[in-house]
Amino acid sequence: MEDRTTGSGGFEGHRAGTPAYRRLTVAMTAAGIATFAQLYAVQAVLPGLAAGFSASASQVALTVSFGTGGLAAFVLLWSGLADRFGRVRVMALSLSLSTALGLAAPFAPGMAALLVLRGLQGAALGGVPAVAMAYLAEEVHRSHVSRAAGLYIAGTTVGGMSGRLVAGAVAGIGGWRWGVGAGSLLTLAALIVFAATVPRSRGFTPRRRGGSGPGPAARLRSAVADPGLIALYAQGLFLMGAFVTVYNYLGFRMTGPPFDLPPAPVALLFTAYLAGTASSAFVGRVVERAGRHAVLLAGVAAMAVGAAALLLPAPAAVVAALLLFTFAFFSAHATASAWVGVRATTARAQAAALYTLAYYLGSSAFGWLGGVAYDHLGWAGTIGYVLALCAAAALAGAALRTRRG
Repeated sequence: MEDRTTGSGGFEGHRAGTPAYRRLTVAMTAAGIATFAQLYAVQAVLPGLAAGFSASASQVALTVSFGTGGLAAFVLLWSGLADRFGRVRVMALSLSLSTALGLAAPFAPGMAALLVLRGLQGAALGGVPAVAMAYLAEEVHRSHVSRAAGLYIAGTTVGGMSGRLVAGAVAGIGGWRWGVGAGSLLTLAALIVFAATVPRSRGFTPRRRGGSGPGPAARLRSAVADPGLIALYAQGLFLMGAFVTVYNYLGFRMTGPPFDLPPAPVALLFTAYLAGTASSAFVGRVVERAGRHAVLLAGVAAMAVGAAALLLPAPAAVVAALLLFTFAFFSAHATASAWVGVRATTARAQAAALYTLAYYLGSSAFGWLGGVAYDHLGWAGTIGYVLALCAAAALAGAALRTRRG
């Protein structure tokens, strides 16, 4: 597949400030909200699930794991479909299928049925993160890709937070089924916005079966042949592992000594996601001025500073540190994920899918290992583990010093 930055008819991508660019950013923000509201809304109703199904906490937590696992398992398949049928069509299908499955979830008769639905929903959701960055790289002018990608990432943070808040608030009134249903209605509204605003593709021609050019296996090999792309996948792997570790286990830290806070104010720590929303929307403009490599390394360094400050014993210091940590993570993530789309000129969909796969592998594998660190080494050991992941991301970034986009 050729570089589509300049598409057929001399199309170079929508520029910031144009009506088509505004429609595109609204559509992709809505897609981010729809995807991540569905993926994480169930976290807010886990206690209700445990009571409703007489299940343990670890059993109901599988509803989250099945969703993220299904997404990771199918991103490469979705990327291949997008090469053949087009980015917009695949994202619309992905959101439609996942929303339908989400609306069915409240009617699950038991845990087994709910887990199946969540696995299928995660598999369906993979179509958006698998190709979103490739779509932006092809449809937005090269000089504005980072800005547009930042707005999409901001949408994912809004979705992750609003899905939890809506589901949790409604579940507190009517139970977990109503909570999950409310989260699905939120995603339905976002899907409608996406369908009404997304511009047609102009920078990419869907690949037809039997057409000329490299096949799926060759495109996948291309996506792992560039050391710079491997370094970008490593950012998603290590930094998401660090991020999930902090958010998974900070609640245990805050409900224990020396803080001994009740659960309700601890739950409000999720509103720190707003810092991620701000940084995702803001970082694209900084990249245009300072460059991708500098912004990425600054984000990793700020994550490390924020993580270290989480060791302080004052609640106000913890809140400030968490805001810095979250702001820095989403700055680095938005920069790295957009860079994948720019750098991978011959296999954008596969490269975007591999970044997504690494991102969710970091969430599941390194997030779980963070729990091992917490169980055996306490909070200080957990922060040491997070700092090691940040250091690994910074070292991997050395391969990005070579100029190729």
